[in-house]
Amino acid sequence: MARHNELGKEGEERAVAFLIQNGYQILERNWMFCKAEIDIIAKKETTLVVVEVKTRSKLDFGSPQEFVKSKKIQLLLKAVNEYVILRNIECDVRFDIIAIHKDGMVFNIEHYADAFYYF
Repeated sequence: MARHNELGKEGEERAVAFLIQNGYQILERNWMFCKAEIDIIAKKETTLVVVEVKTRSKLDFGSPQEFVKSKKIQLLLKAVNEYVILRNIECDVRFDIIAIHKDGMVFNIEHYADAFYYF
């Protein structure tokens, strides 16, 4: 596995641990619909939370959250719409980003709740 893939997997593991520590229930990981992948689908109280995880080892080209572009957002919208329909879910949906920057052996985690709106 390429080094950047390993870093991404490590970032997702840390994001899951962070969410659990903060009272989220993890429902799905790496949920796929067509070309869209949702990194983490979680629930906090009565809200379904769609989480995109971005992990970087360097900030030379920008912070991790800056790499969530409009095309990715559109794919997330399609995927979560299908997820909600398939499971007949009726609740609020929120889109979060967990940005992780690895600095040496330290993983710095920033959680952006309501990172973008879908309407």
